[in-house]
Amino acid sequence: MSARASTLKTILSARMLVMLLTGFASGLPLLLTGSTLQAWLTDEKIDLSTIGLFALVGLPYTIKFLWSPVLDRVVPPFLGRRRGWMLLLQVISAIAIAALGLLHPATNPWLVASVAVVVTFFSASQDVVFDAFRRESLPDHELGLGTSVFIGGYRLAMLVSGALALALADRIPWRSVYLIMAGCMVVGIVTTLLCDEPKVDAPPPRTLTEAVVEPFLEFFRRRDALWILAFILLYKLGDQMASALTTPFVLDLGFTKTELAAIAKVFGMGALIGGGLLGGILMLRLGIKRSLWIFGGAQVLGILTFALLATAGRVHALLATTIIAENLAFGMGGAAYAAFMASVTNKRFTATQYALFSSLLGAVRVFTAAPSGFLAEATGWTGYFLLCAVLTIPGLLILVKVAPWHEANQSVEHS
Repeated sequence: MSARASTLKTILSARMLVMLLTGFASGLPLLLTGSTLQAWLTDEKIDLSTIGLFALVGLPYTIKFLWSPVLDRVVPPFLGRRRGWMLLLQVISAIAIAALGLLHPATNPWLVASVAVVVTFFSASQDVVFDAFRRESLPDHELGLGTSVFIGGYRLAMLVSGALALALADRIPWRSVYLIMAGCMVVGIVTTLLCDEPKVDAPPPRTLTEAVVEPFLEFFRRRDALWILAFILLYKLGDQMASALTTPFVLDLGFTKTELAAIAKVFGMGALIGGGLLGGILMLRLGIKRSLWIFGGAQVLGILTFALLATAGRVHALLATTIIAENLAFGMGGAAYAAFMASVTNKRFTATQYALFSSLLGAVRVFTAAPSGFLAEATGWTGYFLLCAVLTIPGLLILVKVAPWHEANQSVEHS
């Protein structure tokens, strides 16, 4: 079989379809407790300070590693360790989303907030299990593509629970919107029932204490543990800082909000999804390690296009080019980054270790966004994006330790 035919067969395989649909199920609840919920609260005339506090309902997404050991240790009495939890958590998430839609924010906003926290808790929990399922279901050479397809499904779900939900809310009551979104969870539920349980040779932790302690001990016994953590913290640093201020930057250059929506949002989302899928396909040929080098370089170039736009000013063609280039690079780099994080987990503790890594990424996103405005004011837009480009360099240098170019064909798996 030719390399092209083999690649096409992998892309069209049942495994990739499962990744797409589980990615959709994973991403669907996110905006229903985020921007979509904020739109509903605004329609209900809830004051802005209260709406701002609703951001706290997303806290479970950043601390999900705290209860992830339970998902590694406890095996449900049906469908297996991963599929059993996937089914249970998706059913509960669907019920919680439907319950949220039946509430009345105008009369009891704090009850709405409480149920929204329930939704995010079970949504974050299913994310942990989906990540473990993906890692354990795919062979190492398909991990990059599978991660890209999963992320593509996740972002498709965000379009459904974001843009589509808002469009529906102009035509039908919010209660009906949330009931429809709850019904969309059936996509993941049916997929869970039809797919296979991953086959893992390593037994699950025998006790809860072992499930909590051993993932950390096993990881820090590795010779390159600190280098891996440094890489996770630094590889996306510059890219995260650049993307944190995209909206105010574009508006500050004099582009209208309509132009922002048409170019930055529509073209940006398409390029982001396309970049992830392109990155996944390329990883089949390049492997994860070499992809991290190449896609990391692409991220630097993507950031530099923002510096060029800042110098040129309000040029529509350059804005479109910049948004497409940066999002393509962001999508490719993000896919390789997520695949690498999955590849360095131990399959006995996949849920716990991957949840810890992804929480570290979330912490980087929060702490880099906080000072970004001060830095942009101090340096100007051109200086700010040049600084972001420079901040990508430490993460690339660490690749020498964690993903050497000459070891591209060696497995990074820890099972």
